[in-house]
Amino acid sequence: MTISAEPIIYGLIFLAVLLLVEGIYLTLFGKSISLNSRVNRRLDMLEKGAAREEVLEKLRKEMSQHVKAQGIPFYSLLATKAQKAALAFTPAQLVIIMAGLSVFAFFGLSVATAAGLPVRIGVSIVMGVGGVFFWVSNKAKKRMSMIEEQLPDAVELMVRSLRVGHPFTSAVQIVAKEVPDPLGTEMGLIADESAYGRDVGEALANMAERMDNQDMRFLAVAVTIQQTSGGNLAEILDGLAKVIRSRFRLFRRVRAITSEAKWSGNFLSGFPLVALVMINLIQPNYYDDVRETSYFIPACLVVGGFLIANIIVMRMLVNIKV
Repeated sequence: MTISAEPIIYGLIFLAVLLLVEGIYLTLFGKSISLNSRVNRRLDMLEKGAAREEVLEKLRKEMSQHVKAQGIPFYSLLATKAQKAALAFTPAQLVIIMAGLSVFAFFGLSVATAAGLPVRIGVSIVMGVGGVFFWVSNKAKKRMSMIEEQLPDAVELMVRSLRVGHPFTSAVQIVAKEVPDPLGTEMGLIADESAYGRDVGEALANMAERMDNQDMRFLAVAVTIQQTSGGNLAEILDGLAKVIRSRFRLFRRVRAITSEAKWSGNFLSGFPLVALVMINLIQPNYYDDVRETSYFIPACLVVGGFLIANIIVMRMLVNIKV
């Protein structure tokens, strides 16, 4: 019994594609672009001597460039996630990276496998484009999750600043200095925009829409209402912080309760595919007796249809919204 190593090689090449795009990103834009950095990117750029206006313009361009590129064919599928991830890559650079990674994957497949030319071309394109899409999606998910966790602490820091007598713009500046990325840079952008004359409520509302974050919308609405009708903003934000924490605890509780069902759904959806791959690895000639019959292709299509229906139904069953 011989087991083919080609699927393992495909997996290793795809992993190399992901590591390569991450390495390019960190090399071009520095360690401060990483969400694990203690000093947020805006402060790092200011400490290196960049002018405040230059930093503001650069960050605003990075955070809006992907939405403006939604008209590019196929790129529109990636633009929303790239915007939430606030990637420093421009749309053109991402497309070039997709092409470069596809070429890299093609050479890797050519050297390490004996697949035919059409297969190598198709798989390399899927790896290049799919690798970038997977990387951007992971960046966006991680960034939005960190913002959701940081927001209650940031709002409470604003409350403490307001209660000791600071105006709201100063409270935002304190958050921009004390909170790490990704929320620190976002708040720093709002502080800079307000310093150059933009309304704080409008800047918060724009950030909330750009990130599609409901809690940020609550914050923007609270600030806007206080600016127009007055009131104790510290008390309003204190109540908002408690609401955000309660929502966050509820989401985590629902996630914990449904985690077993989601794992079962993923297992039931993925097991037939894993079984098919393992059968072909362990015994490549398993289907030789029936492969030439007239029922083989229709049966494969029917099984594929059932697998797709199974994945859709299982996703619907475990996709619980609060």
